[in-house]
Amino acid sequence: MIDVHGLTKNYGSFEALRGITTSIQRGEVVGLLGPNGAGKTTTMKILVGYLLPTAGRARVAGHDVVENPREVQRNIGYLPENAPVYEDMLAQEYLQFMAAMRELDRGTTRRRIHEVVEECGLEDVLTRPISQLSKGYHQRVGLAASILHDPPILILDEPTTGLDPNQIVEVRDLIRRMGETKTVILSTHILPEVEATCGRAVILIDGRIRADGTLERLTRARAQVVSVALDDPVEARVRLAAIEGVASVSIEGQQDGFRQFRLQLDDNVHVGERVFELARQQGWRLRELRRDDKTLEQVFRELTETEQQEVAL
Repeated sequence: MIDVHGLTKNYGSFEALRGITTSIQRGEVVGLLGPNGAGKTTTMKILVGYLLPTAGRARVAGHDVVENPREVQRNIGYLPENAPVYEDMLAQEYLQFMAAMRELDRGTTRRRIHEVVEECGLEDVLTRPISQLSKGYHQRVGLAASILHDPPILILDEPTTGLDPNQIVEVRDLIRRMGETKTVILSTHILPEVEATCGRAVILIDGRIRADGTLERLTRARAQVVSVALDDPVEARVRLAAIEGVASVSIEGQQDGFRQFRLQLDDNVHVGERVFELARQQGWRLRELRRDDKTLEQVFRELTETEQQEVAL
């Protein structure tokens, strides 16, 4: 559905995007994750046709964003960080206005307004001025307008900014429901946002993609620690340290006659089978053997710190 290759955007001498390349398939819910200033909003504005790239290309629903932006926009529902609603209108009037802007016929307008009102939970506020609505309902009205033409792709830029905890939960639930039928890109710097709604994350730092994959793969791929619980043989620490790929072994404690070992591994090493075979050969009782996967927050912090160190050098 979305294909980006070598995308670059310069603002004068400042390089906001540095040749990013990725693709997003139909039905994926992807978090575009990064610190403030990473290039997330610039990427989204290029995808929806608001900005022209300096170099590279982007195709959305089979259409080039530079050569055919109108077709791209017909296939996209876009919700900026601050929903651009006309606050002097009633919520229902605004949706009718947006349907007219989308050139929907009368029958389609009536049907789609009914569907998005139900989907976004707007039944109780349709006849109220938007200026009197809470920030959460502002976002809901904006989201309803963005999906009024039933686009296959939904692009959301910081959709929960400024919302209270209850409103955040409501909007996240709504995004998950949208993800059941649409391709969704969610831009945020809030890690729980991605964990709560997305199956995949693209981590953008300083205009470059530093990681891209499912949440499970990202956290496991960078996990370099294994916990082992053995029935405390004297020589276990030395023998565990001798396993190929184990950088160091520390003792974390002891319980019920089992000692907990923490194995720090070299990059991209899997030692589970070797630890199990060693325990079998030595006749040790093995109560626990697990990989300590890193959290998304740990992955993000490591990537950010690495980037800062490279810039400092």
